[in-house]
Amino acid sequence: MSALKPLKKAVLPVAGLGTRFLPATKALAKEMLPVVDKPLIQYAIEEARAAGIEQFCLITGRGKTSIVEHFDVAFELERTLEERGKTETLAELRAMAMEPGSLVTVRQQVPMGLGHAIWCARAFIGDDPFAILLPDDLMLCDTPATKQLADAYRETGGNVVAIEEVPRERVNKYGVLDVAEDKGRLVSVKGLVEKPPPEEAPSNLTIIGRYVLMPEVIAHLARMERGAGGEVQLTDGMASLIGKQPFHGLRYEGRRFDCGDKAGFLEAQIAFALKRPDMAPAVREFLKRYA
Repeated sequence: MSALKPLKKAVLPVAGLGTRFLPATKALAKEMLPVVDKPLIQYAIEEARAAGIEQFCLITGRGKTSIVEHFDVAFELERTLEERGKTETLAELRAMAMEPGSLVTVRQQVPMGLGHAIWCARAFIGDDPFAILLPDDLMLCDTPATKQLADAYRETGGNVVAIEEVPRERVNKYGVLDVAEDKGRLVSVKGLVEKPPPEEAPSNLTIIGRYVLMPEVIAHLARMERGAGGEVQLTDGMASLIGKQPFHGLRYEGRRFDCGDKAGFLEAQIAFALKRPDMAPAVREFLKRYA
């Protein structure tokens, strides 16, 4: 096998309207909603960086400028923190600053599905492998989820998607794997189906919002073929690669919180707070009042 190209690029689709969180998201990008004290988009960027990602493309829509500004240098704020001796907070802000030229944005003018959003990043992707992170899926893992995928990519080559088992009655909410061989941690894939009825699903192994894909997926997405829901589905594009390139599902180690759902978002607040030594005792104490 020829040498693998290093995984250095990530695409983060952030064009969604966040209607499930209205009115909070009327004037605020949903990806800027904080879990404890960091917005969802920052968790995703930090996770990607921990996997060795160096270049980032945000697929944005109207009203998303706050996301880009969040990663810009805030000179006045930094000067004020410095004058007030807030060295720890200042260090945190400076640590999240992006390297010049490492963050680009592409506008998805019309919401035509996740596959269309990824196609919008075609110039950024070029001929390189790339990761996709959906910020709504917030991951709590000892080893960052994208790093787990990157490690699997270096092991198998080709395409790797993060997967988890769900109750069969819920498979119609996900892309579902048709399994060729189940090796435990890694699953060899022979087919993909987007949001199948439970009785037609080939398995209960579903794809979550973390992917490492080869650039050849763009050629299929460029056809603009409409799939489930009348949208351009990324799952259909990935399915076109099966049999031509390696394709594996990875049972990642950790927990996923669906922060596109109100209950999932609230659970994430508690779970992430309990992982913080500075907050866990107080959180455990107040939770007793609601038991």
